[in-house]
Amino acid sequence: MALFTDGPPASVEDLSAQDSQLLSVAATEGIDVTQKLALAHEELGLEIYSLLARMRNIDPLLWTAPKPTLDVVAITPPLKLWQAFRALEMVYADAFNNQLNDRYAGKRDQYHERARWAYDKLVQNGIGIVGLPVAKAKTPTVSLATGQIPDATYYVTMAWLNRSGEEGESAPPAFANPASSTLLVQPNGCVPENAVGWNIYLGSAPDSMVQQNAAAIGVGETWLQPNRVQTTGRNPGSGQKPSYIQPVPRLIGRG
Repeated sequence: MALFTDGPPASVEDLSAQDSQLLSVAATEGIDVTQKLALAHEELGLEIYSLLARMRNIDPLLWTAPKPTLDVVAITPPLKLWQAFRALEMVYADAFNNQLNDRYAGKRDQYHERARWAYDKLVQNGIGIVGLPVAKAKTPTVSLATGQIPDATYYVTMAWLNRSGEEGESAPPAFANPASSTLLVQPNGCVPENAVGWNIYLGSAPDSMVQQNAAAIGVGETWLQPNRVQTTGRNPGSGQKPSYIQPVPRLIGRG
């Protein structure tokens, strides 16, 4: 599971799976679905922050604990559904405002109720919290170097590791076409908090990338791909699992 701060948990494909007419409606009404996903993610962030603050205000055991922040929140199924339904509600609200079509209003209201249902499930189940969060990696820089792996198109991704060996969400892959050479890979951007190393994944397609390093690569190190390419083994993960589930109080305590 990814962290909430890694980006919107639901994708356009996830929304289309919920509503087969989505892309047709969006195209007809000129609605940017990706933008709605981003807006829904921003709104959920504000609401989750309020839930975290509520937990701190009600539970005396949390008063002296470090204040929970969004960067420790893990994506769980209710949270992903909440964001998907909120984005769909936004799409159909825009469509209704464009055409004042009752069919769009019905869809808007339907997804409003579904979003409320998913929110209630989140409150019922609790919020996933990660103890040592590691942010999603950025697409690595890949260049050609002296060596010789089989000539082909290769897709390359990476993921940061914390000191417990937990891996953050892997980066969107880069690709390269070495000819009588090999690949030199280095991370992009700042090293995230809690990262102590990284893993490298490589393959001939985005869905067949396999871990190439036997031990963690240091944060300041690059990776030179050996002439032998691993084709079986561990694939990139989807991020960290919650260290624990934090219950969400349903009532605000009286002061």
